[in-house]
Amino acid sequence: MHITHNPGFLKLVEGAKQRIRECSIAEVKARLDRGETFHFIDIREDREVAKDFAAGARHLGRGVLERDIEEIIPEKHAEIVLYCGGGFRSALSADSLQQMGYTNVKSMSGGIRAWREAGYPVVRDEKRRDR
Repeated sequence: MHITHNPGFLKLVEGAKQRIRECSIAEVKARLDRGETFHFIDIREDREVAKDFAAGARHLGRGVLERDIEEIIPEKHAEIVLYCGGGFRSALSADSLQQMGYTNVKSMSGGIRAWREAGYPVVRDEKRRDR
């Protein structure tokens, strides 16, 4: 499914991408395979996560991210990788967390769509892992 985004949204995302760091799905998968410790956060909406999510991730929706992040991850230097459907909302979220003082946050480019296309493991709803 191809999504057409509005110009204002795309401009906002491009600005955020100038201020954040991104990582690839391959980098994240390799780190998970090596058993590295980091926070892998799916920021999509509940209805999106209900379908599936990347194996090893936990859900903290975009709508409550800034409100709840300090409770979930109080360490401002903690390593955090965020993802969404395609990498746009996660870029905005990474920018927002940086403004809150988080120093080691990245957005996974390509999001869950690229993860699925690569054949990387996903977890279906019955095994959903929330906070």
